[in-house]
Amino acid sequence: MTQPLPESKPKKAVVYQVFTRLFGNKVTTNKPWGTIEENGVGKFNDFTDKALSEIKKLGVTHIWYTGVPHHDVIRDYTKYGISNDDPDVVKGRAGSPYAVKDYYNVNPDLAVNPAKRLQEFEALVKRTHANGLKVIIDIVPNHIARNYHSLSNPKGVKDFGANDDTSVEYKRDNNFYYIPGKAFEVPTSDSYKPLNGEKNPLIDGKFKEFPAKWTGNGSRLAKPDINDWYETVKVNYGIKPDGSKDFPELPEGFDKKDFKAHYEFWQGKDVPNSWKKFRDIALYWIAKGVDGFRYDMAEMVPYEFWSYMNSAIKMQDSDAFLLAEVYNPKEYRNYIKLGLMDYLYDKVETYDLLKAVIHGQTLPDPLSDIQSNMTDIEHHMLHFLDNHDEQRLASPAFAGTPEKGKPLMVISATISTSPTMIYFGQEVGEPGNEDAGFGKPTRTSIFDYIGVPHHQRWMNGGKFDGGQLSESEKALRDFYARLLNFTINSSAMMGKYQEIQTVNRNETKEYDPGLYSFVRWDNKEKLIVIANCSWVTTSHVDLIVPEDVIQKWNLNDGDYKVTDQLYNHETSTLEVKDGRGIIKVKIKPSESFIFKL
Repeated sequence: MTQPLPESKPKKAVVYQVFTRLFGNKVTTNKPWGTIEENGVGKFNDFTDKALSEIKKLGVTHIWYTGVPHHDVIRDYTKYGISNDDPDVVKGRAGSPYAVKDYYNVNPDLAVNPAKRLQEFEALVKRTHANGLKVIIDIVPNHIARNYHSLSNPKGVKDFGANDDTSVEYKRDNNFYYIPGKAFEVPTSDSYKPLNGEKNPLIDGKFKEFPAKWTGNGSRLAKPDINDWYETVKVNYGIKPDGSKDFPELPEGFDKKDFKAHYEFWQGKDVPNSWKKFRDIALYWIAKGVDGFRYDMAEMVPYEFWSYMNSAIKMQDSDAFLLAEVYNPKEYRNYIKLGLMDYLYDKVETYDLLKAVIHGQTLPDPLSDIQSNMTDIEHHMLHFLDNHDEQRLASPAFAGTPEKGKPLMVISATISTSPTMIYFGQEVGEPGNEDAGFGKPTRTSIFDYIGVPHHQRWMNGGKFDGGQLSESEKALRDFYARLLNFTINSSAMMGKYQEIQTVNRNETKEYDPGLYSFVRWDNKEKLIVIANCSWVTTSHVDLIVPEDVIQKWNLNDGDYKVTDQLYNHETSTLEVKDGRGIIKVKIKPSESFIFKL
């Protein structure tokens, strides 16, 4: 008789965000506003089996290839049938990945042979899968490039806006909002000139668009402000200009229903044209082997649309990884439970709090309340300390050194069951020091051709062996590999959490203000985590494991050996007496321990 296979246990996911254009670039010139010839550019083919296997060894489960869809670039690809993009409505020289020009193809900069760019990406997807990793790419649903024009539409698919009635501001099945009777005007600024003022035949302060469309961030001006997302136009999802909804709404109780019920609900419903367009775009990429999406500014799009699209995606791939950029905590549950998002950015709570802690602006104690308040959705709140939008963790504007970021990383990666994300170069201490042109220091530019120095030292000319890293950079990468691999292999990381911060803050002598502690456990593992966010104080602490935890762990009075799981060289003893536990801990500045019973 055949025995049924044991069910696979869920485990932590770790997302490695990589800015695809920058990853494989070996050129170190780094001239502000430099061209491809001057500053270089990475390609899909730079993600070799060796590169991918080394990323996998870091403890990664998913790669988010950022900037893959074909967006505006200032480079002549006309011999491939691609129109030139107007610098008056492009940010930087390499262009913003969030001004997509063709959703059915990929950025020609990323291909060795731009004529075969889609095939080169498809090969990358297969290579990534062969190395045991899953693929995530961007979908930017709220806005597209002003000059959107697809060369690659499948048969029967028309471009956004092709059938719009441009005589009115709003019509439900228009793809855009219009400013009837007015032409678009390029925004002006005394402090900014396209391409830093260099001559270009298309730079004339004009861009032909009549009537003008609403700008991506919602500006309704024919001449948007220079700080608006003027290079993009807002997509219409059936939200009227007064904010009311012009589409079917989900019935009561759908926050408790699965994707199959959501999918069934939308069958036969009359929905706005933009909904269908983006659903078809997503399913196109799923069919090419993409395993999930990161949705840009998802909260600017109604969650009913997400129910419609995400349920369709899940019907094709129930394991698809759907990550959304949402910053309004009041809307988290709507986008998770009604919009069917798997994960949202935990930016405005966990990330912002940890940044404030390392700046000395607050104690880490409020982390406990954050976790408590999100008990029902904590698994869905993706944790990160670095990404393309944020200041680099190692930059002077954030932690100041990569070492000071280590305790933040331990807390972020181990406090909940949620996925962890790191940004390429974070694991070797990349500080984002380059003035790239449009992009400025503390962030690695997403608008320019630039090299990423610390990452390039790990890349070592394409060997991907860390051969040029300093000893401290090697040690940092080793720390990340140890931490991330622990999180994806520890069953307790998918188990229960309880803070032990309050009792230690109130009762433990010498409990430094920079310390934070908690426990994680399941029926296989029991973990005690303590991190020292202070970079100046070594603490000698009798760490309390309170009575209720000892009871939940079914521990009798006695001594229990505990061993640190990061480096396995630090051992201590959990002394349980009268139902309360004590561990004597000496913890250095920026040090952390994950003690396993």
